Amino acid sequence: MAGAAGTRGESASTAGTSHNDGGERPRYVAIITDGNGRWARKRGLPVLAGHDAGADVVKARLRDCVDLGVEELTVYSFSTENWRRSAEEVAGLMAMFVRRIEAETPELHEEGVRMRFIGRRSRPVPAQLVERMAWAEDMTAGNQRITLCVAFNYGGRAEIIDAARTFTGTTEEDFRSHLYAPDMHDPDLIIRTSGEQRLSNYLLWQGAYSEFVFRDELWPDFTRECFEASLDEFAARRRRFGGR
Repeated sequence: MAGAAGTRGESASTAGTSHNDGGERPRYVAIITDGNGRWARKRGLPVLAGHDAGADVVKARLRDCVDLGVEELTVYSFSTENWRRSAEEVAGLMAMFVRRIEAETPELHEEGVRMRFIGRRSRPVPAQLVERMAWAEDMTAGNQRITLCVAFNYGGRAEIIDAARTFTGTTEEDFRSHLYAPDMHDPDLIIRTSGEQRLSNYLLWQGAYSEFVFRDELWPDFTRECFEASLDEFAARRRRFGGR
């Protein structure tokens, strides 16, 4: 099950998407993994325990993706707005990201996962974390079983602004080539957990024709059954892309 690059011969409005007339599960899925902090507070745990639990669920659902026919999974791990959180939480998250990338990349590599990180890699992102992200991408670059895109220090508006700075073309496909990961597919389906119903500056360009599923579970409680139900909800819809 290979994660192929976007087809450049497609119309600009549907580039990188898969058509669905009902009955087909999505191949490209993005998730807003919301609710880690609330999950921890409900259990009297420190907020970083919630983030660790959420990272475990990302890995579990990634493995489910392989079973369920998903070729590319994109997860929202840290937004450009998350720097506003407490210094303690942010520092803990940075350390957690370094630790988990170092520990889990060899394992994911053995499982055929290709890793990509999308977002700004400039300060205030720690240099050690930037180096570890590049290391993980290099190690897994040749893998084709499934692609995991991690949106880190990511904002949809920031991505569009950064692309616009170097854009000199005239078409949507020209513009796409300036995004953080031009070969990343537009998500067929965007899932958000925790009961919130908004995009929160996530994949604003890529999500133009995505279907949405909103779930009440906090992210650490998002089981395989919840995931399959979300995929089935997508499969029951018909995507028209502006047609009839």
